[in-house]
Formats: sequence, C-alpha cells, structure tokens
Amino acid sequence: MSDLKTIIPLSCLALLALGLPLTSYAESSDVTGTGNIEMTGGIPKQPIDPENPEIPVDPGPSPSTDGPLRIDFVSSFHFGHNKIEEKNRQFYANAQLFHDGTTPRGSYIQITDERSDKKGWTLQVRQEYQFRNTIIQEKEAQELKGATLSLDHGWANSIYTWETPPIVTKDTIEISELAMTQNIAIAEIGSGKGQWTIEFGASETNKNQQKNTLFPKTTPSGDAIVDPEFENQPVYGNTAIFLSVPERTEIKPVQYETELTWILAALPT
Repeated sequence: MSDLKTIIPLSCLALLALGLPLTSYAESSDVTGTGNIEMTGGIPKQPIDPENPEIPVDPGPSPSTDGPLRIDFVSSFHFGHNKIEEKNRQFYANAQLFHDGTTPRGSYIQITDERSDKKGWTLQVRQEYQFRNTIIQEKEAQELKGATLSLDHGWANSIYTWETPPIVTKDTIEISELAMTQNIAIAEIGSGKGQWTIEFGASETNKNQQKNTLFPKTTPSGDAIVDPEFENQPVYGNTAIFLSVPERTEIKPVQYETELTWILAALPT
C-alpha cells in the first residue's frame, strides 16, 4: 500500500511536468494532495475446470483447507459396482462429474498458493488403511489384501501461465505400502504460485495434448450406467486411476472403503 501511495503522486507530477511550457512566474503556490488504493479479495476457493481453468465449475462438496497455501478441492475416488472375477482384477475409478453441464473430467486436486513470496510447496498422498469392510464376519476376509491403488497420467494446469508450474510425478504412483506418503508434485522455490489443478488423466476434448483416459461405463447388457447424485448423468471410467486386486485375494459382494490423506506443505526454509 505504501508503495502505491508513493508512485501515484510521482507519476502524476511527472506527467504534468511534461505538458507544461517552460514559463517563468514571479510567485507560485503549491498544494500537496494524497493518493491511496485499497485492495480486497484474493483468489476464490471456487473449484475450476481442470482442462479450462478460467471456467468455474460445480463438482459438489469436497474437503478443503484454509489459508494462503491451501487445497480448494479434491475428487473422491469412486469405483462403482463391479463384477467379481477370478482374473483381470483391475477396477477403474469413475471420472469426475459436475452439476453445471461440464462434461466428465479425470479426478483432480486444486491447489492455491497466494503467499507473497514464492517459497514453493509439495503435494503428497497417503493411504491410511487397506480397502476394507468391517461388517464381514470373517476378520481375515475384511480387507482386500495386497490391493494396490495406482494414479497415473498426472498433469498440472492453470490460468497463471506466466508462473513456473509445479513438477508432477511422471511415473505411475502405486500405493501399496499403507501409511507411507507418496509424492504427487513439487513446486520448487520460485514456482507454483497462483491456482493450479493436478488432474489424473484427461477427457478427449482437452486442449493440452493429454491422452484421453475416459470411457463410458455400461451394464453387461450395454446400457449406460448413470449417477443419480449427478442428475442421472452417464458414468465414465478413468483408466488413469485403478485398483488392482491379486487373484489369491477373496472378494466379497460388499462395498469396500479406504481413506486417503492429501498433504500440502510449504518447502522448508
């Protein structure tokens, strides 16, 4: 604020001096004015389209954090209903749907860094426990033993194209060791400022030269599967996020759940 107060009067004075003829006066009188500007607001927490980041979207409620370095939105990974098979036990997560007409996208996380400095940050994820259902009576069968959650084709996007983007892990992230953090992205010192999305996979309409990883999910008879929580929109799968279950692991016809913790931290100074 103090810098702006100084610059505004000096700029006006310089501009006026250029337009005045060099004329001598016997007497003069001066008056001093002031200038000020008040800045409000900041970067909104509103979720944005990860493939068109200038457009706000409505993906529904999500956990978030507060502060100048924060997580604005993170997709939940839903795998839907799946047939139990003895082989080919790879199950794909549903793509992210929206309530506002936006077409499906890969699951994503939205990060905002509006700190005055550019000290950088890291994003990590941790699976707290194995996919499980504690209602199953046989304790040994409650968990999907050996199941691995994989995240692939991660990429960053932003309207802050003048800023240096964060570096997203290119290798497939395989979460098989529980309670162990996995690196997703790092914004080194001098980078990652502004608002960024990290999407896993992409739709076929993306303009960022990313591979299409979405496909329509259908019933065994070929009918579209719809999601009643999103106005009965067709459900799409995403090959960039998948759960692999070993053939030796028993799968019961129940719903299994797990918990992921996303960790956004400033780089140490």
